Amino acid sequence: MQLHCLGTAGYHPNEDRHTSCYFLPESGIVLDAGTGMFRLPALIQTPSLDILLSHAHLDHIAGLTFLLDILHQHPVQTVRIWGEAKKLSAIREHLFSELVFPVQLDVQWCEIDELPQFDLGDCTVSWQRQEHPGGSVGYRLDFSRRQQSGGVTPERLRLLYLTDTTGRTDQEMMHWCSEADLMMHECYFPTDKSQWAIRTGHSWTDRVAEIAAATRPALLLLTHVNPLDPDPGALRRQVEKALHADPIPTRLAEDRMKLSFGVGNG
Repeated sequence: MQLHCLGTAGYHPNEDRHTSCYFLPESGIVLDAGTGMFRLPALIQTPSLDILLSHAHLDHIAGLTFLLDILHQHPVQTVRIWGEAKKLSAIREHLFSELVFPVQLDVQWCEIDELPQFDLGDCTVSWQRQEHPGGSVGYRLDFSRRQQSGGVTPERLRLLYLTDTTGRTDQEMMHWCSEADLMMHECYFPTDKSQWAIRTGHSWTDRVAEIAAATRPALLLLTHVNPLDPDPGALRRQVEKALHADPIPTRLAEDRMKLSFGVGNG
């Protein structure tokens, strides 16, 4: 399965990165709707789009206002936007206020609060609440067996999307996060700035390494990079150093990166 990184920064874009947006073209699933969402049209392969929102901060929802142009360039039959009820209500009331964006979108707003899990085609989505100002949710996507030209994938592929969080380390969360083929985890600060991370509800390198060491993903992808960081590659090096005793393949998300995961995690 392929993941396209359309926006990999947190808070605001910079010259190299737009804000959070990731796409799984084979399933039509979008993870967050930051400014990187403008890159979506050329990649759409399915008759529907399902947009999973981690929370309602602007760097994760601004791209919803791009949907008019996105759907003009590549029309689809259905667009569903998934998130917590209070967050969806705030988006509809404020972001799509007629004084801010005076056009009604032809989309379905889907509340997850009473749905501990739900199915999107061959994908079962579950979620967990996370610590972040205003609250956020992490998503787990479990894909059923699918055929490939070279054979058959494992019985399931598991992707974790954990952003805008200090990083939960409780036993329930660690069990839920286990056996991932791909763990996407925010990594906004180095460990020497962990106090800033805690104050702002974000993760730091040692915390990300701790979570990865406890859950052993086949591949760890560091996301939601600080747009003011002059050397984001140092975050990857610090995580790898913390994991040196029992390494885990680790990559730093970059805009326009196309990442295959599953068999071989190529």
